[in-house]
Parts: sequence; C-alpha cells; structure tokens
Amino acid sequence: MASPSQLTALLSFLLLSLFATVSVCEASNENVLNAEIGRLNNQSLLWGPYRPNLYFGVRPRIPKSLATSLLWAKVDNYVDVQNSFRYTCEQNEGMAGYGWDEYDTRKGGIQHIHDAGNKVDITTEFVKIPGGGHGGSWAARIKGEPRDDAPPDLKTTVVFFITSEALGETVDVAEGGDEHGFDDDVTFVGQSEALGKYKLAVTKGKGDHPRSEHPISAQRDLDKTIVQSLNFPAEHLWQAKAILFQQLKAGVDEIIKEYGAENAPPPWQVYQLGNRPGSGNVHMVQKVFEGPFEFDILFSSDSSGKDTTSEDLTREIKSTTEAFNDRFAEVFAPQAPFNSDKYRKFGRSMLSNLAGGIGYFYGQHVVDRSYAPEYDEENEGFWEETAEARGRKQEQLEGPYELFSSIPSRPFFPRGFLWDEGFHLLPVADWDIDLTLEIVKSWYNLMDEDGWIAREQILGEEARSKVPPEFQVQYPHYANPPTLYLVLESFTERLQKTNGSQHMGKDEHLSQGAVLESAHVDNPSLGIEYLRSLYPLLRRQFLWFKKTQSGDIKGYDRDAYSTKEAYRWRGRSVQHILTSGLDDYPRAQPPHPGELHVDLISWMGMMARSLAKIADFVGLPEDVQEYNKVFDDISHNLVDLHWSKDAGCFCDATIDEFEEHNLVCHKGYISLFPFLLGLLQPDDPNLGKLLDLLGDEEELFSPHGIRSLSKKSEFYGTDENYWRSPVWININYLAIVQLRNYALNPGPYSQKAKDLYVQLRKNIVETVYESWEETGFAWEQYNPETGKGQRTQHFTGWTSLVVKIMALDDLSWWTGSASHQRDEL
Repeated sequence: MASPSQLTALLSFLLLSLFATVSVCEASNENVLNAEIGRLNNQSLLWGPYRPNLYFGVRPRIPKSLATSLLWAKVDNYVDVQNSFRYTCEQNEGMAGYGWDEYDTRKGGIQHIHDAGNKVDITTEFVKIPGGGHGGSWAARIKGEPRDDAPPDLKTTVVFFITSEALGETVDVAEGGDEHGFDDDVTFVGQSEALGKYKLAVTKGKGDHPRSEHPISAQRDLDKTIVQSLNFPAEHLWQAKAILFQQLKAGVDEIIKEYGAENAPPPWQVYQLGNRPGSGNVHMVQKVFEGPFEFDILFSSDSSGKDTTSEDLTREIKSTTEAFNDRFAEVFAPQAPFNSDKYRKFGRSMLSNLAGGIGYFYGQHVVDRSYAPEYDEENEGFWEETAEARGRKQEQLEGPYELFSSIPSRPFFPRGFLWDEGFHLLPVADWDIDLTLEIVKSWYNLMDEDGWIAREQILGEEARSKVPPEFQVQYPHYANPPTLYLVLESFTERLQKTNGSQHMGKDEHLSQGAVLESAHVDNPSLGIEYLRSLYPLLRRQFLWFKKTQSGDIKGYDRDAYSTKEAYRWRGRSVQHILTSGLDDYPRAQPPHPGELHVDLISWMGMMARSLAKIADFVGLPEDVQEYNKVFDDISHNLVDLHWSKDAGCFCDATIDEFEEHNLVCHKGYISLFPFLLGLLQPDDPNLGKLLDLLGDEEELFSPHGIRSLSKKSEFYGTDENYWRSPVWININYLAIVQLRNYALNPGPYSQKAKDLYVQLRKNIVETVYESWEETGFAWEQYNPETGKGQRTQHFTGWTSLVVKIMALDDLSWWTGSASHQRDEL
C-alpha cells in the first residue's frame, strides 16, 4: 500500500497527465486515474456509523457483514432497567439532546449524547485509519460522564454488541480471561470474504466498578469485562436489545432460583451477564461502572499490516477535529449577521448531524406490481377504486437491494426518502461532491426497467419495524418530486466552470482527502464520464414521469400553448397527495381525473432544464433540443393552465361541474413553485405578483419564515395541519436561493427580491437556531406564530439546509451596482 505522500504524488502526476496532449498514453493515464480514485472512494467510505437509527452503530457498506452497536443503562434499581436501556434513537426517551458536534464521513468525528433519563452524558469518538486493502481500520472511544444531577456513585452498565451477518462467518474470542471474565482487553478475531482477516479489541479502559458483598460475587465479578457469545438466526441479529433482554432474563431467573427474590444481589449485579466467551455470530461485551468511565474499540484490518492502538485513536481524534474545523471555516463560514462563534458552533452541529445521518441499508422491500388499472386513476371516484385495489393485498417482497442514503431523522425516519434526499445532498455536495455522487448513484441503482424508483426505501425487517404496515407498500405508478436533479444540475454547472479553465481547483497540489472530496470536479473527464453513465437512467426516469404522471389537456378541450405538457400526481386520496411530498396541502375537492398540479409541472420544467444542461455536456445535441422544447412548452403552459389573474398566483386546476377548466387557488407553497424552481424570467410580471404574495404578512410571510398556507385560507391550521401553516425549511431554502438570484440579476423586481432575501434569511436562521439552543434539537417544522420547533425532533435532514443559508452572502448593504457571485442552489 502506497503511503499518503506517495499516493498524493501519484495522483498529482495523473492529474497533470490528464490534460496533456491527447495520446494513447493520456488515455491510459485517464483510465488509471479513474480506477484509482474509484478504489480510494470505496476504501475511504467503506466503514462508518452507517446504522444511524442507533445511537452508535458501526458497519461497512457491505451486505451481510460485521456490524456493531452500543447499549447502556442506569442499573441502580431493579424496576427501571428495562425502560432505561438505550439502543435505537427514540423520540421522547429522556434525552436532553444528542448528535454529532463534528463529523466527516471520510474521517470520523465526535458525538455527544445527553442522556438525562439515565443521568449520564455519553461521548462517542469515531475515526478511520487508512491502510490495507479492505477499507482500512477504525477505532472508537466511548466515554461516560455523570450529569450534574447524578449521584456521585452512579451505576451504569455498557454493552458493546457485535454481530456477523453472513452465513457461516463467525467471530471468535481470542485467548485470555478466566471463567469469570476478562481483567484486561478483550480481543476478537474474524475473517470474511469482503473484509479479509481482522481483529476487534475492546480495551479495559478507565473507571471504577461498583462493589457487592453478595455470595454470587464469586461467580459474577464486577471488576471484569464479561463476554457472552451466541449463535442466532441471521434474520434476528438486528434485534440487539431483544437478544440482550433474553439473556439478562435467563440470568435473573437463575438468581431467583438459587437465592430467592428476597436475597437477590444488588441490581448492578443482577443485570450482569454470565461470562461465556467462544465462537458465534453474536457477542455481547459488558462492563459495569461506578461514576465516569472510558474505553476504546479498536478494529484492525489484517491487510494494514499493524494493529490499531489507543495511541492511534488519540492522534486521529485530534487530527480529525482540526481538519473538520478548518474545512468548515473554508466551506461554510457563516456570513453576516451570523458570523459569530455561536452560529459557527450551530452550523458545525447541523452539518455534522446531516452527514452523521448517512446510512447503509440492505434488504427486501414490499411492492405491489399488480399494475391494477385502478392505479392509473382515470375515472371519477378513482380514490375509492384505488382503495379497493390496495385491499386486494397483491404486494410481494422484492430484492434484496442496497442503498447508501442520508436519512431525514434518526429516531423517526431512519430510511431513505427520495424527495428528501435531493435537499439533503445540497449541503453535502459543497462539502464532498464525490460522496454526494456515490449516494446519487446508489439511488439510481434502484431504478426498475420502466424508470421508477420507490419514493420510500424500507429495506429489510429492521427498517419495516419503524413503519406501520399500511405505509410499507410501494407502488410503481407513484412518483415523488425529483429533487436529485437539483444536485445534478448544480454539479453540471460546477463541472462546466472547471472544464477547460483549470484542472486542479484552487490548490496547486491536492492532498489525498481533497482529491477524494472533489475528484469528479477537479478532473472533468471523471465528471463527464459519471454523467454519461448516469444519463440513460435520468432520461428513462424523465420519460417515466411523462408517461405515468401526465395530465389531460385534449380530453377536456383545454386551451394551452402545448397539448402535451400538463401533469397530475397519482396516489391521490380525498385529503392527501402523499406522492407530492406536501401530503395534506389543500387541493381540488372532490378529486378529479382532470386535475392538473402546478407543483408537478414545475418539477417537470426543472427536470427538462437540468437534462438539457447534462445532455449538452455529454454531447447529445438532439436530446438538448428535445428538452429545450419541453421547457419552452412548460413555461407557456404554466401561464395558460395555471396562472390566475384574480388570485395573482399560480394555482392547481380541475374540471368543474360544467366540464370546464377551473383554477383552484389555495395560496401557499403550491402557488410559488414556478418561482421556487427558478422557472420565471427576472422581468416576468408574474414574478412581481408572487413576491407580493410571499412578502405579505397577512398571507405567507411570518417572523419565522414563509408559511406553508396563507393565513387567510379557510384551511389554515386545520385537520392534521402538516402542510397547512407550519414553516418548512426546504421550501424556505428554495425561496431564499431564488430571492438571491433575482436580487442579483437586473430586473424590475431585484430590489424587492433583495429586501425579502435579507429578511427571510435572517428569520429562518434565527428561528432554527433559537429552537436548537432551547431544546437541543433541529425540528421537522416550525410554528409560524411562535417559532417553536414541532413534530419530529432530531430532524437533521433538510432542516440542515440552514448551514447553506448562513453561508450565503449578506446583501443588506448591496445596492445592485456591484458584480456578484454566480447563481446559487
């Protein structure tokens, strides 16, 4: 294995060679560069805390492999232990906040868990140590510190849980210890096809242990580390808490049988496992502490040639922290008025928790491929027909599939969501574009032959355990907003600026890390090849949208510039269009097969614009012409089919009782979509009307962001009130970006856009920050009247867009006379 300095020299040589005179040698170097950067990407991203549904769970991006997790509980009484064990992230579990304070997916980071219920603060420090041919080694340091309200002799038990998921691949306990446990480190050895040979050591660590005078102390030594090794069916390995409770109960039963309930040992000894180390696919490593504690977990790949040590861990933690803080200051430095330490700390936390929510998922999902005609929703009363079709229960398991994805919320939505993902990746792309492209590719690997990707990826039993059965089934007729195109359009624009102008970004030389974070931009040939390989899937998806989500123009004699460009979400019920992402936002009543949805035609316009740029970049002029025509048709049809002069905004449309085209105007997010996706020209009079609506405090503008629905609407704050008043950060982000773009582009509304940009940017950042400071969490949505976070806590998906918002320039001083930066997304 080349050293980092040798590798940097090799890559620098290849980068220089890439832009030499075209020759056979150049082509060879280009192939070598492509292969080497691909290999390094796989290596540096192999391991991670890729089980984000857990407070701490490390695994590789490999199906059926080694997986680890952490559990802990306060054990000072007999009654509360069952409800005190922490394992999966849960809402309302007595946490005073938790999450990553700094985290880089390629290097590692530091997480703090403020467990008020157990009166202990847990710190997990995780780092990767490159070397060898199997993704390198890694290490973690687990610390516990009693909280201020804890007794000085707080009793805490900690269990490190190890599983080997592949059939026949067990892990063994190396020699050491005695029949009662281990006085020193515990070492496991294993081997697998994907990881080769490896060692996993759990160190003795630091900390006092509680005492007991009970006779059972001769068998249960609280000073020792306990190891219990088991074999379980592979399908149960994710249920660590259930497995642990089963073994604890067996131990409790033995105690009661031998000593009786009245003569039981103290609880911290009752809830100690029996020491039974050996070979198995499950290993539980238990320690019992009194007061503060600390221990290390050291994974060593045999291919690295050396064992990972605690000294390595200490060094890498320091290095990782320094590198993260320096890079954050470079990429996401908050701009005025947010350029103070409190906002920098806030920004680092938000970015880290977004990246810390990246996970690897593997398993089957539930799909109804009956292709029942009812799902086309072509008849009046179609929602009753689709309910009957679903009632036939024709779904089946498909797969297994794998997905590398950033999740919306660790406790509540620990799985992949298609329309969330594009928003998640916008900040990630600024930090690490190559990581972003890996995640995008992972999503498109899920596409079927028709061009459909399930909007919610519920892969495997563990994922399904968090989802009610009625929401598990995916339907190949149903779409979701194509937000990944926002990411790909931005990537293409970055690539266009790099291609032909510079070959190595702004640095004269690149470190290994910098190469991997931006290789597909720094080396245009890699970026072009990525887009070229992805393009057929993008086109297939676009054509799938046009075929399956089309709206009817001719059938109702609608007058429009184009007879083709109109769209309607499938998956509609009376109260919801879950497929739109905007769930309960008011739509036409009753539902009608002649409906047209302004948000969907706007998404289609954005797709066509993005695809035109990509097709142009990969050299497909006929496709560019096709997409440009679609975009032009959509631009006209937005006005012909969706603009209301009376309401002064864009609206959904339906067919009235006279079989006539009729606009249904519920002012709110839906009304703004052509603006939100940048489809309007700076001098478009309709833009001025939308800015008036957006800035009206009696309609959408609030001190805490843009409301999802107008305050004047009869539906404001009604029923579920999910998208019927609350402030959502993803939509406000789109608005802020477009306000900035229109402010910086000459036009009659640039001053109005600038004023709204300055105020909205300030309102959103302060709302999210103040709620985070008060509660310790980012939230799914915010109350437009009070600014309080609400619904799902630890919603570190698209709420993390606040990091990009803070990094946008302060335009409060700007008069429109100076040149400025490029358009943002």
